[in-house]
Amino acid sequence: MSGIGSAQPALGFAAELLLQAQGMRAAIFDVDGVLTDGRLYIGEHGEQFKAFHVHDGHGLKLLAQAGITPVVISGRDSAALRRRLADLGITRLALAAGDKLRAAEPLLASLSLDWSQVAAIGDDWPDLPLLRRAGFACAVADAHTEVLATVHHVTTRRGGEGAAREFCDLLLMAAGRYAALLQQQHDSLDVR
Repeated sequence: MSGIGSAQPALGFAAELLLQAQGMRAAIFDVDGVLTDGRLYIGEHGEQFKAFHVHDGHGLKLLAQAGITPVVISGRDSAALRRRLADLGITRLALAAGDKLRAAEPLLASLSLDWSQVAAIGDDWPDLPLLRRAGFACAVADAHTEVLATVHHVTTRRGGEGAAREFCDLLLMAAGRYAALLQQQHDSLDVR
């Protein structure tokens, strides 16, 4: 059992799953239903509101620190989404993407990556072309049945409720970076 001040990871994933997720250099995230709970809040003047989980955002930042590029591809666009992505420093993105696969290709080319080096997480039919090509594919717990049947892994958490962070943690562990990042956080604390 780990005690106060210990940097031993409490989190773990099956060895077979970690092997499947090794070698990923970028991770594609859907927004509605993955980074949010999928509900759309629209005001009387057409303004959109979205709720994002802070754990998911921190996971995206950790991926970038570990050298795994976060990529966001969404079928929708909104001021709230742009603000959140800017706050997280996400620069690889395609918003209002009617064809997510077509939107992904130039982003991956700009990173000099092929699909075997890319992980993706989604929740519904528009994500299927990405998930089918990704080297490692993941779905949120409340994804559509057809998506659940397509992926390597299904998170224990639902979209907008920490599922993206779970995906990030899995990729960080598979890359062998999770424990070092956790240790850095412990080292920055003033534990007495």
